[in-house]
Amino acid sequence: MFDKVLIANRGEIALRIICACKELGIRSVAVYSEADRNSLHVRFADEAVCIGPAKSAGSYLDIPSVISAAEITNVNAIHPGYGFLSENADFAEVCQMSGITFIGPRPEVLKLVGLKQSAREAMKTAGVPVLPGSEGILKSAGEALSVAGKVGYPVMLKASAGGGGRGLRVVHSGDDLPNLYSQAQTEAAAAFSCGDLYLEKLVQDPRHIEFQVLADLHGNVEILGERECSLQRRHQKILEEAPSPSVSPQLRQTISETLAGAMRDVGYTNAGTVEFLMDQQGNLYFIEVNARIQVEHPVTEFVTGVDLVKSQILIAAGEPLEQILDSPVAIRGHAIECRINAEHPETFAPSPGRLTALNLPGGIGVRVDTAAYTDCVIPPYYDSMIAKLIAYGHDRAEAIARMRRALDTFVIEGIHSTIPLHQKILADPDFLAGNFHTNYLSNKNWGQAAVSPG
Repeated sequence: MFDKVLIANRGEIALRIICACKELGIRSVAVYSEADRNSLHVRFADEAVCIGPAKSAGSYLDIPSVISAAEITNVNAIHPGYGFLSENADFAEVCQMSGITFIGPRPEVLKLVGLKQSAREAMKTAGVPVLPGSEGILKSAGEALSVAGKVGYPVMLKASAGGGGRGLRVVHSGDDLPNLYSQAQTEAAAAFSCGDLYLEKLVQDPRHIEFQVLADLHGNVEILGERECSLQRRHQKILEEAPSPSVSPQLRQTISETLAGAMRDVGYTNAGTVEFLMDQQGNLYFIEVNARIQVEHPVTEFVTGVDLVKSQILIAAGEPLEQILDSPVAIRGHAIECRINAEHPETFAPSPGRLTALNLPGGIGVRVDTAAYTDCVIPPYYDSMIAKLIAYGHDRAEAIARMRRALDTFVIEGIHSTIPLHQKILADPDFLAGNFHTNYLSNKNWGQAAVSPG
């Protein structure tokens, strides 16, 4: 087991990893930017090192600074959390060369699954269903026109190295394709230093389903069920739940068995998520691998009883899954997560600033993952998430009831938050009936009631 782990992240996920380390008897090292000097992850870690200015490019994304902090504190391993350097193959390689264990997949696997087109080909070879589309990276807009003509419009142009909707364009006709191809390529090159694009058939009003993977260093792979992540705005998730209301036990078993073989074939290790689109006929199609812990991992922890972050650390230390999990892992009950962001609940305008008051909900079946506290500042430099609110029940109805109760007692003053938006979602008949898709929010008219900070 490791003696000391550095957490190359901030906010609630850094605090979550610190808690896992404490339970395992491992000392923790926090790194922080100048803007996060007073953050809770700095306070509760055993050691803390300032690695740069507020902007992440000079701190949390600065590989030499993170490695230097790891070396001067003499850590055995680095946990990258999510975002920042978590899927950076170069960072994982530098860790390896420095004699520090990277708590995540090996560099070569990160490179394989990090490029969406190569991951798509690997999944297709393993028998995982993929959308009709290009057989590789598109060489030109002309080739894109040819492929689109074969699969039929509408289609999606997607950045091979992309994420978060950047480098993605929906194309409804051949007349629009050349211009949109140029736009997507330019945006992808600016965002990811890689302008490679590929093309897939567009699924109209799909659901977004993802499967949780754990894989050890001994060739064992376990699929811990799925999460429903269709509640999104501009390709950013807002609410997640597990299990999905739209996935049958038979479909779950079939996809899980196929995925286990596929992830074993690519040599995947540690935690990861395989994302799918579901069409209106209930068919699943692979879209990408997220080679890290996910923001929404708590809903899977609730319904399986598996501590995913502790599992990551144990796997990286060489423990086999049979000593970490009760196999087979059973799914019990239902869990929902609401992302509470520092945003106006109707306009979604960012709302950084000081929290003048904060009351966190509690009670049976409720969990709050946050690094916020009264009088803390939500800075404008990073993700706007204030907290993750998770509710668990023996079924979906009870989880919804507990989430409603928790939202009603969650008080944030001084800035706007998305709590009112979640209250509307949790009262909406379509959501209650499980009748929604990725365009659910954009199709809703929630009204224009004025909302003021505090």
